[in-house]
Amino acid sequence: MGLVGQFLEFIEQTPNQSLRAISDRVLHKCRELTDAEAGSVFMLSGQGRARQLEAVSVQNDVIRAKTASFTIPAASSSIVGHVAITGETVLIDDAYALGETKPYRFNPGFDQRTGFRTRSIMAFALKGFRGKPVGVVQLINRRDPQGGDPLPFLLGHEAMIAPVNHLVGRALERAATLERLKERNRALTQERRRVAELQKETERAFMISVNLLARAAEVHDEDTGNHIVRVNEYSYILAKWAGCSKAFCEELRFSAALHDVGKMSVDQAVLHKRGRLDERELAEMRRHPVYGYEILKTSDRLKMAAEVALSHHEQWAGTGYPNGLKGEEIPLAARIVAIADCYDALRSKRPYKPAFSHDKTVNILTLGDDRIDPTQHFDPRLIALFAERHMEFDRIWEELRDEEPAAEPVPA
Repeated sequence: MGLVGQFLEFIEQTPNQSLRAISDRVLHKCRELTDAEAGSVFMLSGQGRARQLEAVSVQNDVIRAKTASFTIPAASSSIVGHVAITGETVLIDDAYALGETKPYRFNPGFDQRTGFRTRSIMAFALKGFRGKPVGVVQLINRRDPQGGDPLPFLLGHEAMIAPVNHLVGRALERAATLERLKERNRALTQERRRVAELQKETERAFMISVNLLARAAEVHDEDTGNHIVRVNEYSYILAKWAGCSKAFCEELRFSAALHDVGKMSVDQAVLHKRGRLDERELAEMRRHPVYGYEILKTSDRLKMAAEVALSHHEQWAGTGYPNGLKGEEIPLAARIVAIADCYDALRSKRPYKPAFSHDKTVNILTLGDDRIDPTQHFDPRLIALFAERHMEFDRIWEELRDEEPAAEPVPA
């Protein structure tokens, strides 16, 4: 088998090898062919002035070479930098006797740190798919079979390796590209994970803000307890029954809580008044949907909440407020919350009424009483869905019902 065949065989022997694994195999093979004591494989990276050569494989049979990678600038002042820039092969008989005519210099720093003695050097470029250098192989100190001082590398060594350096270069270029892609994918995965965590944190902060805003709207009401939480859940389940999308249902689940946020802007004297409101006071109270809409409309995340706040007192027959919308002119989210809010208000104890049982509440919502006419108030399709499956509302009520206040101690 010829030399080209040997390189092809050992490069392709194990597919999808890492850049370091291929580099180690390449360097070992080159040293075997030239009988070099030591050597390194460098790969080019970066662009323009930022280009650098990274040592991806280092081998030395005389001393223990560090396996950690290091980089040097891709400048023509160094031997490997000159080879990487020009694509030329460099043969040096004695690194310490270069003379002043060469454009590159030998750096003795490694020898000084380790006690190793560099003598002969052979450095050649690895060519990539476009025929341009993508890396450099540097071989050091050809062994003397007799055990004497290192011998110079020969032109025959260059001629022997030249036909295969493009095969090696392309294999290393592929491996380097794959590693960059893997690293980029790892970085993207980490970034996606970080963004997802930030989104979770942002979402948690948003939901806390929504809940605090909803609670602030109820600060002047008495005995509201878990009202907004229950209205959220009733609205969510009714939207699911109506066949709404998951995204719609989830958005409604928090938007419903803000249906009465406009009460924060209502005259406190009106909110705290006991007994029936006069016409002026009633008109002020009926402004709370508009106040709520004005509070919420500027937030993109609260567009549905703004619709609900504005229209949850509209009625199917067009007899509601503030705009007298009729039928499907009323946003679906507001039609759903109207039923959810009314159910919870009927089940809850208020200063002006006792708490009603589930059965009585269902009868009022589906059959009517002296204040509610379901055919006038509610979307008939939604109220029909409620009538079929109302026990789910009772389950939510029982799970989220408010604790009864402790009884006052009886005097002895």
